[in-house]
Amino acid sequence: MAATGRSNSGRHTCFMCILFMMSAAAIVMSALVLNRMLNDDDDESPRSTLSPDTATGQKVDSSTPQVPSPVPEFRTEAVVDCDPPNQRDPSRVDQEQCGQRQCKWIQHSHERAPRCVLTKSVGYSLPGNVQAGPGSLSEARIVRKGPMNVYDRPVYKEVDVSVDEYGNNALRIFFRPVNSSAFEIPDEALKINRPSPATNKKYKVEFVREPTFGIKVTRKSSNTVIFDSSLPGLTFSDQFLQISTRLPTDNVYGFGEHNHRRYRHDMNWKTWGMFSRDFAPNDEPWNLYSVHPVYMNLESDGRANMVFLKNSNAMEVTLQPSPYPAITYRTIGGVLDFYVFLGENPNHALQQYIQAIGRPPMPPYWSLGFHICRWGYRDLPEMKKVHERNILAEIPFDTQWGDIDYMYKKFDFTYDKTTFAGLPQFVEQVHNRGKKFVVIVDSGIGANKTLYAGARSNSPGYSMYDDAVQSDVLVKNATGDILIGKVWPGQSVFPDFTNVNKITDFWARWIKFFVKNESIPADGLWIDMDEPASFIPGSENGCQRNDWNNPPFIPKIKDGEKDGGSLYYKTLCMDTQQKWGRHYDVHSMYGHSESMVTYRALTKLYPNKRPFIVTRSSFAGTSQYASTWLGDNDGQWSHMHDSIVGMLEYQMFGFPMVGADICGFFGADQREMCLRWYQLATFYPFARSHNGIYSPHNSSFVPDQDPAFWDPDFVRIVRNHLLLRYKFLPYMYTCFKEAHVDAKMVLRSLMFEFPTDPNTWAIDQQFMFGSSILVSPVLEENKKTVDAYFPKGRWYTYYGDNEVNSWNGQNYTLDAPLHVLNFHAKGGSIIPMQDPGNSTHYSRMNPMGLWCALDESNSASGSLFMDDGESIDSIARKNYLELRFTLQKGRQLDINVMHGGYTPPGNLSFTSVEISGLSVFPTSVYIDGIKMDTSHIRLERKILQFVDISLAVNKNHTITWNPF
Repeated sequence: MAATGRSNSGRHTCFMCILFMMSAAAIVMSALVLNRMLNDDDDESPRSTLSPDTATGQKVDSSTPQVPSPVPEFRTEAVVDCDPPNQRDPSRVDQEQCGQRQCKWIQHSHERAPRCVLTKSVGYSLPGNVQAGPGSLSEARIVRKGPMNVYDRPVYKEVDVSVDEYGNNALRIFFRPVNSSAFEIPDEALKINRPSPATNKKYKVEFVREPTFGIKVTRKSSNTVIFDSSLPGLTFSDQFLQISTRLPTDNVYGFGEHNHRRYRHDMNWKTWGMFSRDFAPNDEPWNLYSVHPVYMNLESDGRANMVFLKNSNAMEVTLQPSPYPAITYRTIGGVLDFYVFLGENPNHALQQYIQAIGRPPMPPYWSLGFHICRWGYRDLPEMKKVHERNILAEIPFDTQWGDIDYMYKKFDFTYDKTTFAGLPQFVEQVHNRGKKFVVIVDSGIGANKTLYAGARSNSPGYSMYDDAVQSDVLVKNATGDILIGKVWPGQSVFPDFTNVNKITDFWARWIKFFVKNESIPADGLWIDMDEPASFIPGSENGCQRNDWNNPPFIPKIKDGEKDGGSLYYKTLCMDTQQKWGRHYDVHSMYGHSESMVTYRALTKLYPNKRPFIVTRSSFAGTSQYASTWLGDNDGQWSHMHDSIVGMLEYQMFGFPMVGADICGFFGADQREMCLRWYQLATFYPFARSHNGIYSPHNSSFVPDQDPAFWDPDFVRIVRNHLLLRYKFLPYMYTCFKEAHVDAKMVLRSLMFEFPTDPNTWAIDQQFMFGSSILVSPVLEENKKTVDAYFPKGRWYTYYGDNEVNSWNGQNYTLDAPLHVLNFHAKGGSIIPMQDPGNSTHYSRMNPMGLWCALDESNSASGSLFMDDGESIDSIARKNYLELRFTLQKGRQLDINVMHGGYTPPGNLSFTSVEISGLSVFPTSVYIDGIKMDTSHIRLERKILQFVDISLAVNKNHTITWNPF
């Protein structure tokens, strides 16, 4: 595929006059299409994989949709449950018992809303004055009112509250009980970066005294109250903390990790638990691998705020709907440490949050390419077969991955010398082809004596378990003995990654062993099972029954009801000891600490090279060290849509590099679904094909699903879409640079880019890659069209001359034959492209081009960032090239070098420029003052092309033309 032209396949053939009449009809049908797209309730019932009937062409049924009768509103203000469901004790209070708790019984017909609610007599009061502390700090001491026990445990009588300014756009609200030894997340785990002192504070803070104490934060410019905790039920005990806050709107996004069905939360009394857990995403509303207690609230004027609770204990949040939207937090330990971030728009709010928790690193350039993996390579010949057939099929890809199959009996940092004999030579061959090799590493270290002896025989010099014991870097149980669980190698012990300095040396030793002794110079590490996961509850000796393993209140977490209420199913005992604290407090940061240590170990071994780490479990701030993926999804249509929701949420959590297993991890694939999934993954930030070894339904071996496994037509279509991905890699890499430097995320919802357009607030079946490309995939079976919303502006399809001119935001039904993924450039954008190769090693040296998409004023702009793609400090050392593109009034394009600290290899140049939105052949064209021969100028309807030109990418250039 050349940068100078495009395929005509899938080209829209409507003339502009016909399009004008159809677009007028589209305005009439807009609301109905939006209703179908946006109002799908985040229901908990299982979903069918069959798609509903949909309209085709431009016509949409204009009948009024059937809307269920609303449940009568029973509230006069936000309420707080006096008897929240507790997995330790599933019984619920009746009306008499409710009154005995100083609570109020409400009769209503809502299925999930509470009937016993707290009154204003329960909470805390502020009897004294608010004191001015050092710097910008305000402090107060509040006193309990109401019951002094909760779940048969004492409630703290006095609590210290402080509010501290964090620059113009952020503040910290901190609650800590007096004389408490409550756990606080140490700075070593997560230090919140503090901005410069406030000079023009965008908010004001009030300490509310009556009728119950709370903190109220108001945005000055709009007088919008964005945080207000003056609701009943504020509670502090050692193992139950509760706080509620009112919201300005019910546009809530975030909290994770869960398999949310919608990007904008269903506020209809949903409760979501957060506690890291090895549980595959499916249709159940349970806690998954990671914990991110942060949300975004979009305000009615398009401004946004984010609220982060810095707390790592098991918790849940309950959402309640309009007209009194609110959130109730319940956590079973630690402190309430809130950070509130105000943004002029969603991007700005997110920037504040990511700057606070730490910006993500630059990824290696090759990691943006396509990756091939599966669990179930029985031996090296099978891995080679898959690798070779994709090369022969001319599938562009960068990385071959090894799942746990390659290990000897699943022991970390070994490879099986029998089934994978010759692996070092294969890895060398992969490298010689300009490709990479990434391996999985699990958290559990094999400790079974027999298997361990076999591992030592298989891999001379291997002594990982002995080294861990002697180095004293293992998690220990409550009695001080090494805790033994069970993972893939059978009996397993678990490194204490919170013992950061000591464990980094240990971890680096065994990475080095793998590279030097096993001769496997892996290019990246995929750390898995790091929730941490164990196949037995707690340990091989079980867990003691105590308040840590069986706390008095258990939030809505998977298997929390077992053993009369417990936290240790599929993981470790909670009274286990680690350096940062009891496992009860730090459990959900295990993957975070392992990512931190792995990053430090790799930079210790390779100080000039960017680490590539992918983790399954994460916490706030993990994105400083690792990328992630969405776990063991299913091969079903609904999980394609779920992947968009998950990726958009992870962008909000600070992870620009994220993706889902293409075609699904579990289950055999349907051809059409897998084909559509590969199309969708064209614009995944992290694009990896990965499937499981067996079906969870019948334990049968699951066939391969790599592109070359399928029939020739499938291969051709997927090849074309992966070539498209490689063509847009320069643009994608520039987006990652913006994420690293400016905390602007790579994947964006339409709400992020167009927050003042209410039609975008709930859209999650389309997304933006960066600010310039709108992706509208097919997500349902047997669909040959896709309903897409286009915000106000000019939009241009990649496949030809069709322009979508959306005057005020409109819906269109787009043709989507099986070989086409619809995506459009936003008017006003200039997108750099490059002729694709079979890997990034080669594509980076190919000719480049520019796609200019004009806005209403016939102008556009864009940028390009280039460096060597692997140095860890290229930006800090100024070893990069950055260009700025500006097209003015449809008659001049300027290419300006903003920083010239890097020279790309191979005399790289722009060989084509395409301008979408111009309809007149220019009378003359000049490049850097030299008139261009007309043989280099083409006009195909409304695409003006300058072809077969040569503009060095590291120099300034100006192209001018006379459009008349």
